[in-house]
Amino acid sequence: MDTERQTFLDELFASSRAHDEALEDRLQRFRNVEPETAELLGVLVRSMQAKRVLEIGTSNGYSTIWLADAAEAVGGSVLSLEVEPERTALARANLAKAGVDGFVELRTADAGEVLAQLGDGSFDLVFLDAERPAYVGYWPHLVRVLRDNGLLVVDNTLSHANQLTEFSELVYGDAQVTSTLVTVGAGVLLAVKSD
Repeated sequence: MDTERQTFLDELFASSRAHDEALEDRLQRFRNVEPETAELLGVLVRSMQAKRVLEIGTSNGYSTIWLADAAEAVGGSVLSLEVEPERTALARANLAKAGVDGFVELRTADAGEVLAQLGDGSFDLVFLDAERPAYVGYWPHLVRVLRDNGLLVVDNTLSHANQLTEFSELVYGDAQVTSTLVTVGAGVLLAVKSD
């Protein structure tokens, strides 16, 4: 990542964290991933040469920029889904400032509806960082839209483990995937789809 983009990301993370600390309502917060989790996302996209990346939960675009930077490096692109129009607009502005808007398609849409419409095996990597109660309903489609040996990355699996019990049981009990928990940031669940 070039220095200018990294500086922008550092500033975006700091301002987002300050924004969040001033708010009581968690839904009004940006809730960006930790920088070490964002770095892991970039490494995973690059190591897999993931050309088709799906992000569920754009927020203000912090993690999207990390994914797009890596996608740009491997000749890929990112589809990022966000349910709040204001967040999509904010992310669009941040992506443009970071110079990665040409590698991202932003959609304001319900992730469950979009997942149901996406083709089988259409993504190399899926990053899930949205409203956790919906994850159980997403599960069949998350597996379906991944290509063989594709990777699902789920954030907050340690920090919000109590909210992800049912989802985690689905993942760990599914013979279609091999998974592990990585103790980076708020906890990252990695699940690889078997071929």
